[in-house]
Parts: sequence; structure tokens; C-alpha cells
Amino acid sequence: MDKASNLRNARKSLTPPASGQLLAQRKEEAEGGCGVVGLMSSVPVRGMHLFVPSLQMQNRGNGKGGGIAAVGLVSEELGVSSKVLEEDYILQLAYIDPAARDELEKHWLSSHYLVDEMQALPTMKDHREAGLEVKPPDVVRYFVRIRPEALEQFAEQKELRELPVSELEDEFVFQHSYNINKTFYASLGEKRAFVMSHAKNLLVFKLVGYAEQVIDYYRLRDFHAHGWIAHQRYPTKGRVWHPGGAHPFIGMHEALVHNGDFANYFGVCEYLKQHGLNPLFLTDTEVSVLLFDLLSRSFDYPLEWVIEAMAPTTERDFQQLPRERQELYKTLQLAHMNGSPDGPWFFIIARNDIRKKQFQLLGITDTSMLRPQVFALHNGEVQIGLIASEKQAIDATLESIAAEDSRVCPVADQYWNARGGSHTDGGAFLFSVDYSNGHHLSSTNKFEEPVPVRSDSSDLRPAEEPLLPGTLEELTDLVHCLKKTNSYPRKWFMAAVAKRINHLLDQSEWTRVTCETKMYLEPAPHSQAGLVIDARGFAPEGSDSLSLFIVRAYQVGWREIIVYRCSGHRFIGCGLLEKSDGLRIHVYGSSGDYLGSGLDGAEIFVHGNGQDQLGQIFHRGKLVVYGDVGQTFFYGAKGGDAYVLGNAAGRPLINAVGSPRVVINGTCLDYLAESFMAGDPLKGGGFVILNGIRRNDDSEIIDLPTPYPGSNLFSLASGGAIYVRDPHHRLDDDQLNGGEFTELSNDDWNLILPYLRENERLFEIKIDRDLLRNDCPYRVYRKISPVRSEALK
Repeated sequence: MDKASNLRNARKSLTPPASGQLLAQRKEEAEGGCGVVGLMSSVPVRGMHLFVPSLQMQNRGNGKGGGIAAVGLVSEELGVSSKVLEEDYILQLAYIDPAARDELEKHWLSSHYLVDEMQALPTMKDHREAGLEVKPPDVVRYFVRIRPEALEQFAEQKELRELPVSELEDEFVFQHSYNINKTFYASLGEKRAFVMSHAKNLLVFKLVGYAEQVIDYYRLRDFHAHGWIAHQRYPTKGRVWHPGGAHPFIGMHEALVHNGDFANYFGVCEYLKQHGLNPLFLTDTEVSVLLFDLLSRSFDYPLEWVIEAMAPTTERDFQQLPRERQELYKTLQLAHMNGSPDGPWFFIIARNDIRKKQFQLLGITDTSMLRPQVFALHNGEVQIGLIASEKQAIDATLESIAAEDSRVCPVADQYWNARGGSHTDGGAFLFSVDYSNGHHLSSTNKFEEPVPVRSDSSDLRPAEEPLLPGTLEELTDLVHCLKKTNSYPRKWFMAAVAKRINHLLDQSEWTRVTCETKMYLEPAPHSQAGLVIDARGFAPEGSDSLSLFIVRAYQVGWREIIVYRCSGHRFIGCGLLEKSDGLRIHVYGSSGDYLGSGLDGAEIFVHGNGQDQLGQIFHRGKLVVYGDVGQTFFYGAKGGDAYVLGNAAGRPLINAVGSPRVVINGTCLDYLAESFMAGDPLKGGGFVILNGIRRNDDSEIIDLPTPYPGSNLFSLASGGAIYVRDPHHRLDDDQLNGGEFTELSNDDWNLILPYLRENERLFEIKIDRDLLRNDCPYRVYRKISPVRSEALK
């Protein structure tokens, strides 16, 4: 028999408790948006650097589940030799009932393992010092080797004598941990203990609370590792409000966190049971990592195959694949159809690939793309790959590291969103540190192709600061137009500009308010008076939030407002009620979700990238974003104008009605203007202009490979139009689902021309030079209109 069959037979004894016992524990919980973040660095970094982004994403959690995993540890900090760290399994056992420790060590550990080192994890003396309501379990760390006689007996009993020793040892540890969890956690009665992690050079910590409280309680601020992942919130299925139910979950040498939920949770569980794997914690996260481990360790699939089995490529993307890959993927999909998680979900996995001798950080996006995700890469003397739910969390991580390591820039070389199942990159990205040769970090996509790196990435921080202009207007102009910086590395230049902008606003002649002085805010002395708000210290949302303070400032007459040093502050520009005409807000820093949602008349300028849910149910006014925007931009918008310098992620303008008018200069991942219901654009209805361009490293305007990469362009639309710049006719009918290409008329061109002129004024994207390139507009732009129903003709 093959290896997978042998392992399936060897796991027959891994039966779960009686079904009634498991069902008694199970409780459906509301689906929600978790906060996830991860990094992989070519040098070990402190756990402190996950504290700040976790804290800033606390509003994605609820205090009922938080967790951290670390991979690529430092032997000296663990009090063991490098040999022990590399070769021993690290068991971390959580003792909910301290009395269980003696029984477990005597009857479960000593008879199976040789213990080279045993440590009680250092913690705060009082859990309440970390703000915890529930005392976390006592955790003991064991560095162990399997007793030779126990391993030999296991191989005989399980008929696994043909397995290589290292793989046999992994299976021994995996099954032993399962039996511990079954006996001490999953059976009826009080939960006494569980295995928190059992890998080589990888640790998991979790509790009932928030991720940043994990870092504080288990004293991880100064604990170093090459890779880290963090998670806010409890699982959407299973036993919650309990440390055993929090993310991350362990497979063998990998820990997984995820944002989302499965529609076919029970189906995937049944699939796992066919292979001898019976989930005990009853969470979709546990099921996810068990599936990943099954595919990679039992089936010996390469990573590309694992990703394809979990997130199958479909529709037009499948047809765009090379013939041989189509045949392979068809086989994988047929074999694993019942085991593929049906989204929405997004996974981050921290992994020690023992065979390749790599520490790895992997992000996988499902093909529905309903969960937010951002990737980033920092090159140079210190290389860092980052993944998070929000870009502001990535920025917070880099800023934290840069504050103590001058080799690290607080700005990444590049940021991007992933399109799940994409035929170009697979929608999955891997950051790997090779610990067999120099700890160099590489970044690849699903197909093991390197992630393209900016040509102006630098190995070293420049010795001197760049020469910068002296006014706020001149500095923001540099950011807006992404002008060429000559030999000065772009990320360092952008960081210097941001620093200079903060300095100028600190010294602003306008009235300046901080969180400490907000209670002294006075009414605006006149209609042209300007207010500057330093966002530090304001809550990201809630009664003490920056957004509500902006509402207060508007109510007492301020109409020119600049907010800066934003760090994930949500709902900026919301709550202004009806007819906020005359108000202008400028936003600097890393703003948060829902900016401008429900706006009715005001103007908001975002000087950098936006995040998710910007401009939802936008009514009137103007939104300008000098960068990219995230998921569901202008969702359900009813009107207003918007201009985006860069790209939109998934699902912009879905369910929009009325007369929203939007210019996107880049592209969007998929589902642009799905179910668009914006009337006739020539009679006051709404539309989208999609230009399909970007600036290259020399600040020149160039065409994207395609104006739109997805399969769902204008799907199920009943009104409005998309005017897409497609001079080479790269788009085809297969990308439409409810739309059709129609001729661009003189009236259409006259309609969109004023918006292109405003786009030119805002972003210096010239109509003749950069868009038309001396060609006729009727050959450059194509109109996509809804297909009229036969019943309406």
C-alpha cells in the first residue's frame, strides 16, 4: 500500500469520544471578521512587534480568544543548545487543572519520551495585570525525544516499519498528542489539559483574551523568533470562551490562523474521518490545519498541490492555465472535491519545513475573496514578508521594528492584495527563510515563481536624509504623483516624506488638537479656519474615537480639517448626518476601515492607501484616494464622486444604485460593479471608469497586462455602465456575466471627459499623453452596458 493508506490504517485507533459527548460541546457562533497578522524575517525579531498591530486590530476581536505562534526560535533564550532546539520536539502542555500534571507526566510522557529539558512558562504573577478575566492555564514546555523502544513498538503496532525514521517520529508525536487531547480535554467532564503545540522549533500560545494579552501574560515581548502569527477572536465553530478553542491550531510542524468560516464544515470533517483524522476541538480552524497536514504530510503533496486541493482554480482562470496544469488540477479537484473548504476564508500558516530546512509564512486566499488580506515585502539588509487583515497592521509592525532596528524602513517596498485562484500567481504567497544557508528570505507565489521586486529596492539605509521641499502642499504632491526620486530608494524616500509631513503638522499655524487637549476644542472662529488633529491616543472606534471627535469639530463650525498619524482609526468622515457640504477632510497615515461611509456632501482626501469598506452607502460628496483601496469599496453607494489613483481589491461598487461616478486608474481584482443598479449614465445614472494603468519605477505611466484580470466583470448588472480603457481589446465576452460591450458614443465621451480632466488635475495623469496617447478615444475606451432582459425590450 502507499504511504497515505498506511497512515490511514495506522490512525484507526484515533477514535473520537462518543458523538453525544462532542455534540454536547458544540455551539454555533456568529460568523465574524477576525484580525490576523503574520511576519517572517531574515533575522529574529521580538514578540513586541506583534503587540502593536494586534492592539490596533483589537476591534476585530472580542476578548474571548487570542493566540500567537512563533517559529524559528533562539536557543539561548530557551535555555537549550542549538542541537536540542533543532532535533527535539517541543511539547507545550496546557494544564487547566494543575493536578493533571503529575498524572500526565508519569503515565503519558515518561513512558514515551526522553525529556531533555522541562520548563514552566514564565507568566505575569496575576493574570489581571494583563487585563484578563479568565486565568490562563499553566503551560509547561518539554523538549523531548521519543524513546527508541516506544518508537519501535509503535512502528510494529501500526505497521509503519517502512516509513523513514523522521516521518515515523512525526506520526508518533501526532498520535500521542491526539490521545492526550482525547483523554484530558475532549471527553465528558471538566477539561483538565490539552496539547498547545508539539512541533520542532515552533511554539503556540493562546488564552481567553486578546492576542496582545498573550504577549504580555506569557512574557513574549522580548522573546525572539524569525516568524510570528497572531489572531484576534474565538473560532466561529466549536467550543468558545476557552483557551483550547482559540487560534492558532497545530498540525504537525505548522500553526494556522484564519479569518472566515466554512459552509461545508461537516463535509470536510467527514472527509478527514475517511483518512483517520477525527477533529476533537470542533473548530473550523482545527479542521483547516488537519487538512493542510494531511495533504502535505500524508500525501506528500508539494505546496502548489496542497493549495490547489484546498482552494481549487475555477472558471476563466482555469482555462488560462497551461494544458498540463489543467490536467493536473482537474485530477486534484476530483480527488479532493469533498475536502475543499467552501469559503469565505483566508489562512495564514507559520511552518517549519523540516525537509527543506525553511521557516515559512504562507497566506492562502480562497476563490470567493470575501475576507480582507494584504501582503507586503520589505527588502534590504533585513528582509521581512508580512501578511495581515489590514494594511495598517503591516505599517504598525514595520514601524515597531524600525524603531529599534535602523536597517528596517517603516514603509514596505511593495504592498498587494491577492486574487484567489488567479492563473497568474494562484492567490497564495510564501515567505521562506532558509536556515541551512544564511537565513536569506525568499518570496514566491503558488507556482514557486519569485514575487517581482521593485528595481529601486535598496540593501542599505541611505546615510543621509533626502532633500525635501518645505511646504505641506509640495510634500503631498511628491506622494500623490509618486515622482521619481533619482537614486534615493523609494521606500526610504516615502518614509522621510511622511516624517517631514508629521513634523510640519506638529508645527502647524492652524489650531492643533491632540487626544490630551480635545476637551478644550473651541468653535471655529470663521468659515476658513483650519483644524489639525493628531490622531495618536484616540480610540479606533467607539465613544472616544477619532471619528466622533471629527463629528464634534464639524458641529462647532470647523470646515477645513487635517487628521494625521492615523493608525487604523475607523469611520473617519462618518456620522456627519445630512448635507455636510463645505466640509473638507485630509487624512494622513494609515487610516482604517469604513472611511467616508454614508457621506452626504463633504470631501475627503486620503493621502495614501485606503483600507476596506471605504465609501459604503456613499450618498453625495467626493472621495479621493492617493493609493489603493481595499475590499467592497463604494459598496451600496447611492451617489457621489470618487477617484482612486491605484487599484481596488475585490467587489468594488457591488449593489450600487443611483448615480455614483468613480474613476479607478489601476484595476480591481474581481467582481467589479456586481449587481450594479445605477440607471442610465446618459440620463444622470452612475458609471465606473477603469483605466488599467500604473506608474513604473521611473514614474512613467504604463499599461497593466490587462485592464481587468477577473471573470466577474459587471456581473448581474441592471443599470449604469463601465467605461474601460482597453485599446488592445484584451477583455473578452467570457469575463462578462450580464454585461455586453457596446459602442462608445459622442455622448459617452462627453460624459466621462470632465471626470478624466478632474482625474488629470488630481493625479497628473494626462488625458492625451497618458490615456489616449494621441489615439482616438473611441478606439481606446470601450463601454460595457447591462444586457437588457427580453421582457424589457
